[in-house]
Amino acid sequence: MSFPLLTATAVVPAVGAIATAAVPAARRTAAKWLALLFSLATLALAITVAVRFDPDGDRYQLTESHSWIKDFGVRYELGVDGIAVSLIALTALLLPFIILAGWHDADPLETKSSRWRPTQGFFALILAVEAMVIISFEATDVFLFYIFFEAMLIPMYFLIGGFGDRAHAGSDENASAQRSYAAVKFLLYNLVGGLIMLAAVIGLHVVAGNFSVQEIAAARADGSLDMATNTERLLFLGFFFAFAVKAPLWPLHTWLPNAMGEATAPVAVLITAVVDKVGTFAMLRFCLQLFPEASKWATPVILVLALISIIYGALLAVGQRDIKRLVAYASISHFGFIVLGIFAMTSQGQSGATLYMVNHGLSTAALMLVAGFLISRRGSRLIADYGGVQKVAPVLAGTFLVGGLATLSLPGLAPFVSEFLVLVGAFARYPAVGIIATLGIVLAALYTLVLYQRTMTGPVKPELAKMPDLRVRELVVVAPLIVLLIGLGVYPKPVADLVNPAVEHTMSDVQKKDPEPEVEAAK
Repeated sequence: MSFPLLTATAVVPAVGAIATAAVPAARRTAAKWLALLFSLATLALAITVAVRFDPDGDRYQLTESHSWIKDFGVRYELGVDGIAVSLIALTALLLPFIILAGWHDADPLETKSSRWRPTQGFFALILAVEAMVIISFEATDVFLFYIFFEAMLIPMYFLIGGFGDRAHAGSDENASAQRSYAAVKFLLYNLVGGLIMLAAVIGLHVVAGNFSVQEIAAARADGSLDMATNTERLLFLGFFFAFAVKAPLWPLHTWLPNAMGEATAPVAVLITAVVDKVGTFAMLRFCLQLFPEASKWATPVILVLALISIIYGALLAVGQRDIKRLVAYASISHFGFIVLGIFAMTSQGQSGATLYMVNHGLSTAALMLVAGFLISRRGSRLIADYGGVQKVAPVLAGTFLVGGLATLSLPGLAPFVSEFLVLVGAFARYPAVGIIATLGIVLAALYTLVLYQRTMTGPVKPELAKMPDLRVRELVVVAPLIVLLIGLGVYPKPVADLVNPAVEHTMSDVQKKDPEPEVEAAK
């Protein structure tokens, strides 16, 4: 029996979560190092998965399949395609940086007793989220996916509500109330989406007789499973609603600014760069693969929602006074681009959307983590409390600028390639949609450059005169992300070669071909 590599990739961080939580209360530093060690071990396994995956091989590779709940046809079934491999690699890559960036975020305050062991709990919850996200990318059994899709809400709830941002205006009681509100809102939105999806999962089993993505897709392809039109549409809507909440897509997005604003910067990165990617990934794996006709039926409405997300998120980002909420609204705009690329139903659009998931994770991590370092020094999230930072902390300002330029998709940085492909793919089939979406690029330049101008340039605020520059630990966090943003911006081929065959399979599922270019005949 071959080594269960996919299972190991998810089990290692789960074991790490348990081990970290069990560290004695007085050994907080040991808990941090233990969590970092397990995250690095997970990264090594993710690299092994990427190396062993053959982009030109079978659609799903490294598969594992075992009977689980036999009476209900539930199986422990795992497999990865190129899209899943790239997102597992992204998740495993970001977690060590998230842990390093949050090294002191859960240290007990003087007013709290160390017997509550907040440090151990903080890092254990982060590893638990990593384990659940990874197995969500690997699951090819719908029921197995659903369990971890919902289970990840529990550790995220405690990370937002129990370990919130300490840089909060107002009293401790007000800060605690805001964190609780954000955590409950996050939980309720996602629980409602999950309950609707559960009904669709049950309906799918009634229609198909099993939960296996591969078996259901094969039966759809050969005609042995013929869903009634209305049934397929209802099941599609049940799945898509849950994924749109997680994504987040307008108008189901309102939990994200609260959650990212109240969470610590590393947890905010965990939310938008890791957890939210499960929603857009699932649109490709489940919505398009299991319900191809319903996906095409819903495309016009989804494209409109994506456009609203792009423009609306960017406009609200322009008007923000809070740094972290600005990044949150920018992410809503970026997720609109991802959904647009998925439902443009072109190979360029879907390749761009998949690359965007990876590149958005890197750019948002770079920008938000540097913003977190900045906020921890000043103790404020308000843009108005900053000014002239580049004169006292030039390295911090420089890395902040690169992260911001990546966010606005500057050519030469990784997000540009993915955003360009999304726009090309959308324009090829829906020219008007592609034209309107380009407004998001203009607005992105506006909110990013205004943010940099107001925080980093101008006279130095007196409170910032002695602000220290990035420390060694912080440079270790930021420097690799900057290198990756530049490297994948100049040479995106390794990731593109990984995801393109999977995109071709998805295009085949929905029976779509790229539009032929309209070339006027030579006279």
